[in-house]
Amino acid sequence: MNLPFHPNPKKPDLVLPKGACDAHCHVFGPAAVFPFAPTSTYQPEDAPKEKLFALHRHLGIDRSVIVQASCHGSDNAAMVDALIAGKGNYRGIAMVDATVSDQELGRLHDAGVRGVRFNFVTHLGEAADKDMVRAMVKRIAPLGWHIVVHFDAHRLEELAPFLKELELPMVIDHMGRIDASAGPEQLAFRLLLELMEDERFWVKVCGSERISRAGPPFHDAAEYGRLLVERFPTRVLWGTDWPHPNIKANMPDDGELVDLLKIIAPSPESLQALLVDNPTRLYWPEQI
Repeated sequence: MNLPFHPNPKKPDLVLPKGACDAHCHVFGPAAVFPFAPTSTYQPEDAPKEKLFALHRHLGIDRSVIVQASCHGSDNAAMVDALIAGKGNYRGIAMVDATVSDQELGRLHDAGVRGVRFNFVTHLGEAADKDMVRAMVKRIAPLGWHIVVHFDAHRLEELAPFLKELELPMVIDHMGRIDASAGPEQLAFRLLLELMEDERFWVKVCGSERISRAGPPFHDAAEYGRLLVERFPTRVLWGTDWPHPNIKANMPDDGELVDLLKIIAPSPESLQALLVDNPTRLYWPEQI
């Protein structure tokens, strides 16, 4: 059973810099308007754009990147609807299949989409086909897009050589879904650091509630985020992951997740880079 998202998150203690970006969140439904895909492995409760926008106002977030989730499959309508309502302050990451037309890719670009997401996560169904990924990379590269890769930590050893083949920027979700209890010497984290030495790769230092083994307030996970921010200050992103799909226990308070940034990016300079400068370069380069 999926938990509902937190109904009343706290006002963060941390005041975010102007232009702060939530670089990983979702919109779900409303199902009566935007039905969930029949292939979805989970059925979340409605989490429409109005609730997302209200959350961002509450947290002090000015911009966002909405990531298409598997419950809507390759029907990006709910995400595109939110991007249009966001009036330029919201960008999108789509999910597409091999049959998507160039015309549709152009329509998505005009709406604010800047990349495609591929899943290699067991609980979300069959892993993305590598040949399809290669073909899609060739099609989206002229648009200036990147790909977002979401994988189980144990798959990284096998995936890393494949990812290194791809000639475009790549963003890794949720710190590679490492196990926060296994220490920084664990194979998955070492492989993640090795990938990040290649300047094509970026990483999201979010999903603390997913990789934590200690539970709230998820400080064990935030320490890995801090290590990544320190080592790769110009290629890190952060997001809430609202409304936190597939969380089975310890549904986070999004205000408390914002306050984890005091650990992840403790200096004003690192916070500015993480929340403003880096997402601007990747998603709003025209504003630089």
